[in-house]
Amino acid sequence: MHRASVWIFLAHLCITSFALYRGENYREDLRVQPLRDGRVSTTFSFVTVLESAVPRNPNALGQLDESQHYALFPLTLGQILREYAITELHLTLNAGKWNYDNWGHPHEAGVGTGAELWAWMGASEVTTVDERWSGLRNALSGLFCASLGSLDSRRTLSPTVAFPLSGSTPTFSPHELRHASLPSENVCTENLTPFLKLLPCKSHAGLAALLNPQKVFDADWHGMGVHVTWKEDTGVELKLTLQAVFNPVRTSTGKRRDWNLQLLFDRSIEQSCPVASSSSITVVLPDGKDYQITPENPVHVDGLAIYDLSSSPNFTIPSNIAMYWPSEHSFQYPLPPLTPVTPLSVKRTIHGTTQTRGVLSVSVTNNSPQEISTGYLEMMPALLTLWMHTLKVEINSQIRSDLLSGLKYHPPSPQSNDRPSPSMLQAVLRIPPKTTLKISMEVSKAFLKYTEHPPDAMRGWDLPGAVFFPLPQSSHDTSLSYNWERIYTPTLLVDLPTPDFSMPYNVIILSCTLMTLIFGSVFNLLTRKWVVMEIQE
Repeated sequence: MHRASVWIFLAHLCITSFALYRGENYREDLRVQPLRDGRVSTTFSFVTVLESAVPRNPNALGQLDESQHYALFPLTLGQILREYAITELHLTLNAGKWNYDNWGHPHEAGVGTGAELWAWMGASEVTTVDERWSGLRNALSGLFCASLGSLDSRRTLSPTVAFPLSGSTPTFSPHELRHASLPSENVCTENLTPFLKLLPCKSHAGLAALLNPQKVFDADWHGMGVHVTWKEDTGVELKLTLQAVFNPVRTSTGKRRDWNLQLLFDRSIEQSCPVASSSSITVVLPDGKDYQITPENPVHVDGLAIYDLSSSPNFTIPSNIAMYWPSEHSFQYPLPPLTPVTPLSVKRTIHGTTQTRGVLSVSVTNNSPQEISTGYLEMMPALLTLWMHTLKVEINSQIRSDLLSGLKYHPPSPQSNDRPSPSMLQAVLRIPPKTTLKISMEVSKAFLKYTEHPPDAMRGWDLPGAVFFPLPQSSHDTSLSYNWERIYTPTLLVDLPTPDFSMPYNVIILSCTLMTLIFGSVFNLLTRKWVVMEIQE
């Protein structure tokens, strides 16, 4: 602890003065929200801004880049962004299934299961976008200890409508999008450790000191994200996020939903990060007045209780923010049926009785009293082929093809490296109020070579989830417009035609048994000498 204090003091002396010269800004925030099912959603946000900085021009990649001196911005990530001339980058690593109906929309939209990476890059005459995309994947794979190198051309697409630029667009060249996902990627401590190293104070001080791997990875859902955007009026912004949904009812002996920071993370904040311009904890206050929150007298803004770690006189470090319900003996789960929190509810399944064909079904329910228009995106690897002539849009078992428009489908196609590209289906759906719309289409499953199957071939293959995204509102659009971002459906597990990998084992066992019997018998006949022995009584 003494060494950590000395390190932070030296960093405060050196980094603060250099940050003022360089024009860098760092702030951090923790958002805690109690949910209606007794769980607690937490979102850490660590934002570093390079003021007046601009992305590298991709046409200058063949030239020597200018020196980059960072004080708060992580050097390892900054070098990758400059090396491959990245304008915007988004990387998420998640584990679990986000429950939109009970938890609502997440604070950060990227909650798809597994790994998801997408980046906007300017076109260049020096190197192609695909070459820089390959280098970016491998560099991030080494930085975060993740299997991002496997996001090759078999998983890469360009869904520009569903994943637009979040920041400003540079004018030096037209930009292209590359997107890939790996739903089978697992998240562990090996990913969290390099994530924390990107922070100015690491995990020694500030809000990051709460990030206990044993508690974070024990949550019902957890995920981390790296988001780099460029805004013309501010500069390059790096936003590191970590989200987790805890279940205090499960870990409490009395089955209560009371929580505090020490209970959730098994750690406390000993001191604030000295280089942070702002550091705050925001608690979303639940409905009703039967709860109590400590410390008392926080700053209340629109149903939020805000604690300022850096300047608030009523917040002392170390401290422990807590919320409890004194009138509750034990938490009573809401009885079904429950009204979904979000206006849209999505269910997606794949079913069939054979290993060669099946049916993909998507059910979208509009819970609001107004019509909703939404984009629908399917990104399928070449493991499955969607048959568009079997596409059906139904409401109450009646065909409603008029509710689907803007249909675009790119089937899988062979590439120069003999690897088929993934397929992409994109459409616009109009969902009437208080109605469930069902989409179904037949699919055929690929027949792979035995060398292309994973070691656990009998488990099946993970398919990425579908994405529902908002559409730009036009002046004549009368559908419901509410503040929401992308919705990810859970991943699917598909069973492909799989050979009997136990046959080689059976053949080896049978062959060895026969060889042993034959060789043993012949060896005995050739080496043994039969003689008559007289037994004397």
